[in-house]
Amino acid sequence: MKKANYTHKNLVIEILASSFDTNASVNYIIKQDKHREKRIRALMDYSFDICMMFGDVFLSDDEKACALIVYPEKKKSTFRSSVLDLKLILRSVGISNINKTLKREKLIKNIQPKIIMSYLWFIGVDPLVQNRGIGSKMLQEIINFSNSSNRPIYLETSTVKNLPWYEKFGFEVYNEHDLTYHLYFFKRDVK
Repeated sequence: MKKANYTHKNLVIEILASSFDTNASVNYIIKQDKHREKRIRALMDYSFDICMMFGDVFLSDDEKACALIVYPEKKKSTFRSSVLDLKLILRSVGISNINKTLKREKLIKNIQPKIIMSYLWFIGVDPLVQNRGIGSKMLQEIINFSNSSNRPIYLETSTVKNLPWYEKFGFEVYNEHDLTYHLYFFKRDVK
């Protein structure tokens, strides 16, 4: 695993956009129109920039998987982050989805504990090479990195088939919530 930089941005966006194309949580906030795929890419573009500012972006050594991590205690409102938020609304969410997006983000923020953590925002594998252990190796490296930083890992998922996968790596559900889809809140303490 290696830290990504801005030269990797398009690769990371491509991996995540293709990995999350049918994800219920992503499609919940994305305006559903003929530009949906472009809007998902705009979301991943935004997420990459936020993680470069307030967290880390990692790539697998073979550059087939990536993970975006935010450190919530480092996240601050800046002029640049405000511009990114505005671009996200205009390019991805759409005016009509602002309210439900803000409600979902408030829900997540209220459920997450206010502690030092690694918030695993996205982890994705190129769909052409999924089910070959690349994501598992990436997740284990994220766990090792977070353990060495003495940070528990928190995440949400709406993908039911991923529940046993996270549990296999020592994650446990600490909350659940129904939107128009079921959202599972996972945590993994430092071990």
